[in-house]
Amino acid sequence: MKYFFLIICLLGNTLLNAQTDLETDFKDVESKVIEWRRHFHEHPELSNREFKTAEKIAEHLRSLGIEVQTGVAKTGVVGLLKGNHPGKVVALRADIDALPVTERNDLPFRSKVETEFMGTKTGVMHACGHDTHIAILMGVAEVLSKHKDKINGTVKFIFQPAEEGPPPGEEGGAKLMIKEGVLENPKVDAIFGLHINSATPVGTIKYKSGGIMAAVERFVIEVKGKQSHGSQPWLGVDPILISAKIIDGFQSIVSRELDLTKEAAVITVGKITSGVRFNIIPESTELIGTVRSLDPDMKAKIIKRMTEMTETIAKAYGGEATIVFENFTSITYNDPDLTAAMLPTLQKTAGNDNVVITKAVTGGEDFSYFQEAVPGLYFFLGGMTPGNTEAFPHHTPDFIIDESGMLLGVKTMTQLAIDYLDLD
Repeated sequence: MKYFFLIICLLGNTLLNAQTDLETDFKDVESKVIEWRRHFHEHPELSNREFKTAEKIAEHLRSLGIEVQTGVAKTGVVGLLKGNHPGKVVALRADIDALPVTERNDLPFRSKVETEFMGTKTGVMHACGHDTHIAILMGVAEVLSKHKDKINGTVKFIFQPAEEGPPPGEEGGAKLMIKEGVLENPKVDAIFGLHINSATPVGTIKYKSGGIMAAVERFVIEVKGKQSHGSQPWLGVDPILISAKIIDGFQSIVSRELDLTKEAAVITVGKITSGVRFNIIPESTELIGTVRSLDPDMKAKIIKRMTEMTETIAKAYGGEATIVFENFTSITYNDPDLTAAMLPTLQKTAGNDNVVITKAVTGGEDFSYFQEAVPGLYFFLGGMTPGNTEAFPHHTPDFIIDESGMLLGVKTMTQLAIDYLDLD
């Protein structure tokens, strides 16, 4: 019996020492993570143009002895770290692209980069926190590379370009990475990702089982009428009137045809183009908008009803109309079994009171494509200074993140990888 207690004590001391070693490495890497984040923030690059960003990531991974593949999905970087023990393969993902936004703050490392985007001069800014995501995953790679003895399997680090969408006419993002085999050789068993959030206090993690972010569809409607003088509408078919009726009809789909106690949904027309002069009823109108949905069946019903309404309303008023949908992201869907299995890890790293179930959001994430291929868990990381009463939204010139929140991201992603690979 005394030997049994001796073994238990030795095992306990070993686990305690292992955790102490990790905590020491976390403290040591925090200043580097902040330094990397500031570098990427000051030198942002747009989607599919993240050349210098990729070079710095690859250089860091190689310095850690990690096997590196570059040029994945144009500018993506993939690192492979094999543990000392055989096992499953877990992937950790960070997005690396910036946005065409001109930064407006007094940070000493603010972006001064300027470019031309789709014919318009603009600044370039990490206005959604991807700079922090890169730095966090670089920090995770550094910590894990020192603890291969704790890894029962393989960790694949995925630094993904073009999450905000590739330029018109190009492929990119998660879809292209998957197409090029990022989840194979070796085959990934599960994937984890995070998004820092400017409205969530530092130290907090928000998660949700099932759909946490929306599927995003872009739609374009072409309405064809008959041109006439503005003083004689009876001689023509007004495509603007038809467009108004279509828009009005769309809103009844959400308010009257969907079970909104199940999930939320949004239909928005964001752009209408028609006509050249005040006294001419034009021949055609173009409407462009987006659909956001969090349930596959609801999404299918929305698309079916929008198609029916577009065609029948136009016909009812003497015109013709067609609608075309383009998928931008699928539902960011957290696998319920994986979420339940990893919840203790989230609570262990952040503390039980700091891990909060959140409602789904209608923003989209192309991390969803990874989750369609393998089980995944995606969560929000606090990036707002505690006590703040106003948070600047993502994708705006004033967006700002409290860097003290990044260390929890490093700890959580590191522990998720280790703990997942320890699961039977």
